[in-house]
Parts: sequence; C-alpha cells; structure tokens
Amino acid sequence: MRIEEILVMFGRKQRRRTLDHVGDFTGMLGPETVYLGTIQGKDNHIVYGQVQGECEIEGTLVLGEGGRWKGNIRANSIVIAGHVEGDIHAITKLELARTAFVRGKITSPVVAIARGAVHDGSIRMARQTQITRFHERRESPDRNGDEKEK
Repeated sequence: MRIEEILVMFGRKQRRRTLDHVGDFTGMLGPETVYLGTIQGKDNHIVYGQVQGECEIEGTLVLGEGGRWKGNIRANSIVIAGHVEGDIHAITKLELARTAFVRGKITSPVVAIARGAVHDGSIRMARQTQITRFHERRESPDRNGDEKEK
C-alpha cells in the first residue's frame, strides 16, 4: 500500500509527520489478522490486526486504529493509533494519535502525543527528550468528533 493512500485515509495533505516521509509499506496485517511471533527486518509495516510478540525493524511501524499489540516494539519511527501493552523504543520519533492507548515504558528522543491519547507508564530519556502535545487538525471532516463515542 502506498503512503499516498494511507495519507488520504487519514485525510492528510501536509508532509510534517512521520507518515509523511514513508515511501511504501511493504508489510501489512489486516484487521482480522492475528500474528504470534517476532517481526524483524528493514521495511515499513502497518498493522490493523492483533500482534502478540516482539518487533525489531529498521523502518517505520504504524499500529492503526483498532490494532492491538502485546509485546515490546523497537523501530526507527513509530506511530501508534491503537492499543499497546509493552515497552516502546523509537530510535528517531514516536507519535501517539488521539486514539492511542499505551501501557508500558516509552523510550524515544522525540515524542508527540495527540490530545486524547493515553499513556500509562514512564518515559525514559536516553538523551534530552522532546515531548510535544498536539491537537490533530488533519483529520477528515467525518472524524472531527462529530461521531458519538461508543
């Protein structure tokens, strides 16, 4: 799946965030997929399903809205819009979308947390960590909060 398609799904036009700089996703787990094991490699992956295991990739990992991950995650750049129970180590940058829920330790030099995201754990600073809180302005009109939460 090309990044342009992902950006359209998220209603994004600008190119300032982690996803804006990803060329292609070479690995994808659909919403009905359950994966048990370790994901390793150098590619960019997007996960909408459930993973129980570890991740060690030299690339970008995206856990989409509705996705669930139980285990530790390590990648160059990480975007979380789903639910994680485990430690997260981003080499470059970690973004938590408004729908993110993370229970575990975060380690990253740059952390961006959208209003509405939940983090239950600690943030470890290997060096001076930059934490940015933001209100998502790039969402499509049908996702602006006009929806009633279930």
